[in-house]
This record gives sequence, C-alpha cells and structure tokens, in this order.
Amino acid sequence: MRRDLKEKVAVITGASSGIGRATALALAREGVRVVVGARRTDRLEEAVEAIQRAGGQARALQTDVTKPNEVSRLVGEAVTAFGRLDILVNNAGLGYFGRLESMPPEEARYLFEVNVMGTLYGIQAAVPIMRSQRSGHIITVSSVSGKRATPGSGMYAATKFAQVALSESLRLELVDAGIDVSIICPVSTTTEFFEIAAARSPFKIDPVGPIYSAEQVAGLIVQCARRPRAELIVYRLARLMVILNAISPRLLDRILATYWKRIRPGF
Repeated sequence: MRRDLKEKVAVITGASSGIGRATALALAREGVRVVVGARRTDRLEEAVEAIQRAGGQARALQTDVTKPNEVSRLVGEAVTAFGRLDILVNNAGLGYFGRLESMPPEEARYLFEVNVMGTLYGIQAAVPIMRSQRSGHIITVSSVSGKRATPGSGMYAATKFAQVALSESLRLELVDAGIDVSIICPVSTTTEFFEIAAARSPFKIDPVGPIYSAEQVAGLIVQCARRPRAELIVYRLARLMVILNAISPRLLDRILATYWKRIRPGF
C-alpha cells in the first residue's frame, strides 16, 4: 500500500551533503517535516533554508553520530518541534581506502564508531518513540559493499555488512511493533564520499561502474518510505552479483579479481 508522506516527520543524519542532503530535500518536497543533523552547521543551515524557501518545514542540529547523547538530542528534536517521529534515515557514513594488512587500528575503530555505532545510536534513540506510536520506519543507508567486499575497502565493507546485520536483526525484533525497517544499498554515487575518504587514506579511489547521483538515490529512499521494503539494492544488476556470491563465492572471486586488476592495478 502506498503511503502518503505529507505531514510525516523525518530525522536524517549526515544531511549536510550528498545523499543525506538530497534525501532531506526530496522528503520535504513530499510534505515531510525534516530534522537534519551533521557536524557542518553551515551546510545544515543552507539545507534548511532551501527547504523553507520551497515552503517546507525543517530544523537543524549539529550532530556527531559517534556521540549517543547528540544523536538522542537530534531524534528528540523531532518530537519537540513536530510532535512525533515517523522516519529515521541513518545516513551518516565515512570511507577508507587501503590494504587490510596496513589498516591503522585507530582508523578502523573510527570507521566503526561512525558507520556502525552511529547507526546503533540512531536505532536506540528512535525505537522507543516509534514503539509508543505503534508506527515508524527506520531506513539505513548501507552500500552494495555491505553485500560483497572488494579489495582496498575491506574495513569500510565490514561496517556496511554490520549495518545490514543490524537491520536484519532489528526487522525481526520489531515484527509486531508496527515499525518498518529497510536497508538501502547504493553503488558508486557522485558525492564528497570519495574525496573525503581519499584524504584519510593511503590510496585514492575514484567511483567505477554504474554511477548514480545523490538525487537518484534520494528518490529511491523516498520510494522506499512510501512503500517500505526490507532491502533495496539500488543497481539491479548488482543483485545478480549478490546472488552469485551466495551460490558460488569462488567463481565471483575469479570474476572480480580479473576486473579489479584491470581497473585498480595497485590492489
């Protein structure tokens, strides 16, 4: 059944740029009242102003998703400002490019703090509110890397696999609570992700394969909010990769090894 999103309330993390910002704008165009969080307040305020100029309603709070009290405060702002919480989009994320054998432990920990713990903190802040309402939808932006890892991004992929696991478990835990849980798995997307990851990493990796815009991914997130799905792999052919990986991971290893040696000889 298609849901009417008008007057719903959404919280979006990592909303200062990329998929998060595009999702905030896309949801606002559907009449959703949005609360956006990220560390860059100037970018957040620009997003809020854009929404308000278009006739929407929005609030912004500076939020570091590695700090549970800040995530809780962001989610609480939705209830304070708009009286409820209908949608949580766990979008904040960070990447790193490098070999696992030389992965700095502090970088590995930080990736998990942002990508995994930040997601967990969002879940823990939102679920009690949604339980009391007997309704809600938690959408987590993972990656196709959360379904199959590739060389040079093993630790990043591990965090994305973890997000998939959190969503799968949560979906069963909330089966009778009236709360939907969805995982979104984009492929390469034209955002600041690769530039920021390269600045932290020993390798610079450019997006390859099918490349989506942030707005395209945001549009699919809006579609998922209208018609909740357990899992949405953004690029349809990537679903075949996931199926092949489940059936014959060795075969897929051989295919991917040939592909990656050709396009990324450094790995």
